[in-house]
Amino acid sequence: MMKAIKGVKDLLPEDTPRWRLIEETARRWALCYGFQEIRVPIFETTTLFARSLGATTDIVEKEMYTFADRDGTSLTLRPEGTAGTVRAFIEHNRAADPRPQKYCYLGPMFRHERPQAGRLRQFHQFGVESFGISDPRADVEVISLLWRLLSDLTLPGLTLDINNLGYAEDRARYAPLLVAFLKGVERRLCGNCLRRIETNPLRVLDCKVPECRLATDAAPRLADSLSSTAREHFDHVLTGLRSVGIPFHLNHRLVRGLDYYCLTAFEVTCSHLGAQNAVGAGGRYDGLVEQLGGTAVPAVGFAVGLERIALMLPQEVPLPTIPRVYVAAFGVQAVDVGFVLLDELRRAGVPADMDFRAASLKAHLRQADRLGVLYTVFLGDDEVAKGSATLRNMQTKEQEGLAFSELSSTLLARLSHRP
Repeated sequence: MMKAIKGVKDLLPEDTPRWRLIEETARRWALCYGFQEIRVPIFETTTLFARSLGATTDIVEKEMYTFADRDGTSLTLRPEGTAGTVRAFIEHNRAADPRPQKYCYLGPMFRHERPQAGRLRQFHQFGVESFGISDPRADVEVISLLWRLLSDLTLPGLTLDINNLGYAEDRARYAPLLVAFLKGVERRLCGNCLRRIETNPLRVLDCKVPECRLATDAAPRLADSLSSTAREHFDHVLTGLRSVGIPFHLNHRLVRGLDYYCLTAFEVTCSHLGAQNAVGAGGRYDGLVEQLGGTAVPAVGFAVGLERIALMLPQEVPLPTIPRVYVAAFGVQAVDVGFVLLDELRRAGVPADMDFRAASLKAHLRQADRLGVLYTVFLGDDEVAKGSATLRNMQTKEQEGLAFSELSSTLLARLSHRP
């Protein structure tokens, strides 16, 4: 028997209503904030991700799905959405457009990680990117969008952690201090952290291994090496968050795993997810557009994992359902007339269905109950002769006769008035 590849998951029909709720909520909030949807390719040249994410990051070194195209070009399935969005921003010269360049995207990403709850090798992200605005209010805007979106979904136990990563020169000034400290506690660090001392020492601070966190508790803080400009920007962000009533927690350990971040870094976590508790994260990345060949354009954004949101979505949250009508056509003539009637209902905008396998009224009723429809249209040869059908309300069991010509308009009106 053929099975799905390890680390990927089928979303069955009973799963997709929850996913649609997440996706529709995300799009609604993004549009409310002025973000427009962009769709970029699922694969790009490998160079794009190596240059944007950093050659020494775990993603580039160990997690990317990379393959050779027929002409020898190295291609990679996208491990995240920012790099492709920035590439599109540059390629289509969107910096020349005076209108706000604020994009949102939704789709699958790919990383070869150890599969666990909420973390798959093909996973889905919703993200936003805002280009061209260095004002701290742009940071507050995207954080606010993330917080409102997750709060609207009534996710439990949410916490917003935020930190100031400063500029590249601030981190360059801080790195030797941190490395010197880490060298003194090497024996207490895990293998990943030992490797990161040389490649990306800030990532050691974000390690989730309890022993590593204890060993680095007394490490020098990045905040003490920040420039006055970086401090001022971050102070304005915190003031902005307070002004719109968004609670936050200052977390000096919070760093981003990607090299392009600067200044504001943030992460929303959920206490219900265990050790891997991040739901969404992001920050400012003012140098990435220029790094990938564009002009110097400030930018800020975030991404959220849909799998993790789906895990946290409370069971009692009402999921979007479509009120449906079932056409129960039985009899020699009624089967053909019922099929035409089914098409007329659908063209009128009435969500309708029929089981073509059912040959008796009893079988049709059984399927109507299984589907949970609101109305069933009974149509036998006698009804065809009269030019009318019997309409049953499946909740009250009340029945009435309606002419074929009245069915579509009647059902459409009744369904549109349901809460």
